[in-house]
Amino acid sequence: MLRHLPNSTHPDLLVGSENSDDAAVWQRPDGNALVATADFFTPIVDDPKIWGQISATNAASDVYAMGGKPLFALNLVAWPKEELALEILGEVLIGGQTAAEDGNWVVAGGHTVDGPEPMYGMSVVGEVTPDDLLTNGGGEAGQALVLTKPIGTGLLATALKRSDPEAILPNGSLNEVYVAGVREMTRLNSLAAKSASRVKASAATDVTGFGLLGHLHELAIASGLSASVETPSVPLLPGITDLVEGGFVAGGTERNLDFLEPFLTGGSLTDRLILCDAQTSGGLLFSCSAAAAKDAVAELKEASHVAAIIGTLEPGDPGHITLRS
Repeated sequence: MLRHLPNSTHPDLLVGSENSDDAAVWQRPDGNALVATADFFTPIVDDPKIWGQISATNAASDVYAMGGKPLFALNLVAWPKEELALEILGEVLIGGQTAAEDGNWVVAGGHTVDGPEPMYGMSVVGEVTPDDLLTNGGGEAGQALVLTKPIGTGLLATALKRSDPEAILPNGSLNEVYVAGVREMTRLNSLAAKSASRVKASAATDVTGFGLLGHLHELAIASGLSASVETPSVPLLPGITDLVEGGFVAGGTERNLDFLEPFLTGGSLTDRLILCDAQTSGGLLFSCSAAAAKDAVAELKEASHVAAIIGTLEPGDPGHITLRS
């Protein structure tokens, strides 16, 4: 159900239950709505094209998480031109254009400023019909939880920062997880959103900086429910447990866990750190009936998505999460 944004005096500015800190929904006179969002960040990989593609894919994720389709975007850039050649920026923008072409949205322009460190992303505008709008407040007790991408990109990004560049090369210690991580971070959530809509998901969110448990906690609170997660069912990037044990845990992940500790039951410290891992360009998390969830997962796996049913929504203290192994 659409509602007016808190503290908004404009009659056409609408949003569902808080699905994203960065997105707003604007109702058009024809009854459909526009979704506006923005996101950008510093490099998480060394390859400028891949960084650009990941950043653009991540920026569009909020539109997909709300059941929408991106229409157009503006590039957002900060660039230390005295330290990095503009040719490198050109490669970054090519990566962003690649994501836009894959998602069939238009890059209509943008803005660049001189900055102390490189940052890139997009402001994305999409559209959604009110009947297709997904929010994180519509979950129902007994519904299954579907996750559409594996967890671990935060651990990977931290490992990349602390390792030699050769680690991602063939036979390198991070090659397998790097290849898998790039594949997932550049994978648009478009099919996941279509699948969620097709099976009539009633609540959804994308999994980003708050980690899987952080975003599930928000969804459960907004739905007035608790949740349980079957930890062995959660798809992970290869070798992620080794990265935790190797100490490649980001500060943001530790802060996520510190905040969530009072709302968690069960699970080892390793489980909790992985499931609180701050994600970049993560998948969608949505709730629907158990039969529909099986249908959605089968459809996504057929399209090479690493998707799984990972738990359920349950009656109980809103926002509480039980980890079961």
